[in-house]
Amino acid sequence: MILLPRVRRLRLSKFWVVLLSTALIALTGFIPVRLAITLNRVPVPQAILVLGGDFSRMIFAAQFWRKHSNLEIWVSEDRQIMQDLRIFFQKSGIPEQQIHYDICATDTVTNFTCNVQDFAEREIRHLYLITSKYHMARSLAIATIVLGSRGIAVTPLSVPSKGQPPDSLLRIVRDCVRSALWIATGRTGARFNPRLDLENPDSLN
Repeated sequence: MILLPRVRRLRLSKFWVVLLSTALIALTGFIPVRLAITLNRVPVPQAILVLGGDFSRMIFAAQFWRKHSNLEIWVSEDRQIMQDLRIFFQKSGIPEQQIHYDICATDTVTNFTCNVQDFAEREIRHLYLITSKYHMARSLAIATIVLGSRGIAVTPLSVPSKGQPPDSLLRIVRDCVRSALWIATGRTGARFNPRLDLENPDSLN
């Protein structure tokens, strides 16, 4: 009899896992088809999206742009260092009209939700995605759901990262759920992040 409540809690937790998984599949099941169509029609990326959180990503983006100078760059970064970034990209020789700065994002999910409408309106269907190697799996998972829901594909470009372990599976699953929530409601749940703007700046990534 003592074990009964535990059994009930276990069954209930399994129920919610199944329900959540079913909802996630229902919300995102159409994405692979849209991405397949996009990659067939637009096999070459049309722009660059670089995620903030590490300046080495900006250096990589500037170097990469020199070989793809016809592309525009979207930079998603904290407003506090935006002026420094403007100066850096100017010194790198990138025309100001080819760079778009986003200060709306507060974490990795909003790196994408803040920009997806802009990409859609400009009919950008394929992007180079630049972020650190340890951060790429989670970024790709989010991009697949958020951008993929609008038929926008990404080609990943990883920046080497030393001493940083890959993002945990828990963080990846959490942000996939948040991304699906955004598709369903237009909200990302970012305000529920207890570490936002607090202890560790990398918590925004």
